[in-house]
Amino acid sequence: MLKRTFYTLLIVMSGVSVQAQQDPQFTQYMLNNLYVTPAYAGVEGVTQLTAIHRSQWQGYQSSFGDGGAPTTQMVSFTAPVYKVRGGFGTYIVNDQLGPQNNLEAQAMFAYHLGIKDSKLSFGMKAGIYSVSINGTYYRYIQDGDPQIITGKESQVRPDLGFGLFYRSEKYYMGFGINHLLKSQFDFGLNEARNALENHMNFTAGYFYEVNFDLKLNPTVLVKTDFKEYSFDLGLIATLKDKMWAGLSFRQSEAANVMLGYSFLKDKALKFGYAIDVVVKDQEAKENFSHELLLSYQLPVAINSGKKVVRTPRYRH
Repeated sequence: MLKRTFYTLLIVMSGVSVQAQQDPQFTQYMLNNLYVTPAYAGVEGVTQLTAIHRSQWQGYQSSFGDGGAPTTQMVSFTAPVYKVRGGFGTYIVNDQLGPQNNLEAQAMFAYHLGIKDSKLSFGMKAGIYSVSINGTYYRYIQDGDPQIITGKESQVRPDLGFGLFYRSEKYYMGFGINHLLKSQFDFGLNEARNALENHMNFTAGYFYEVNFDLKLNPTVLVKTDFKEYSFDLGLIATLKDKMWAGLSFRQSEAANVMLGYSFLKDKALKFGYAIDVVVKDQEAKENFSHELLLSYQLPVAINSGKKVVRTPRYRH
């Protein structure tokens, strides 16, 4: 049933329109499921730290020479909480979009329900969302308009989200919904009501073992703000549970190449790199985006009372 759902989704999403979302995007989404859904917190049974830096359309400059290309940084932490059959997670995302900067800090908890040889997880997240605007970067049509922001303004609002995640030996599926509160940012202007829109993410993956040394992992990520939709399709090949390479495609935007390597004796330290090649609207963008990922899984404590069996399928 899960396999059928996974491939049906790929076919259905092939005809939808490109997205225009507020949330940042990550090419290595399959290594960053905590951002997709809070239900992923603690699911893998290991304590993990992850850092990501993304440079979108590197080298881009606005027509006025201000703002520059978008950049995004994310730092996350997740760990199992065995006493309550759940997991804890947190992340901070800094998204610089020219004159606007979005800063998001979230804490999340997930409850894990065992179903035979699989796991179903329910998660919630709560935090803050900050928007800062530098009005000096804008060029206004009408001087003296009372809605003009002349300097730097910032506002902080509460944020809330929830999600589900299902994992078995060969499949996983998960979804998350962000910005349930639809917090508004007016910066003291009566007519400005820039609200955070609901965003839903859906992800799925399948693990196929070609032989003892080679594993394949096709994945999909669907994103929507309930007005427009977008999807990413990816395929990663992992060799000897130590190095990986993959290709992905972001609908009507970019073709992507991913490379990665696991270091240390237990392969706990991972480094990933992705390059996006823009295939649409090249005249308005620079041709390449770059993304770096670094993650570390802490050793399992001997006296934790739980022995975690780390399967290669979840350790790209």
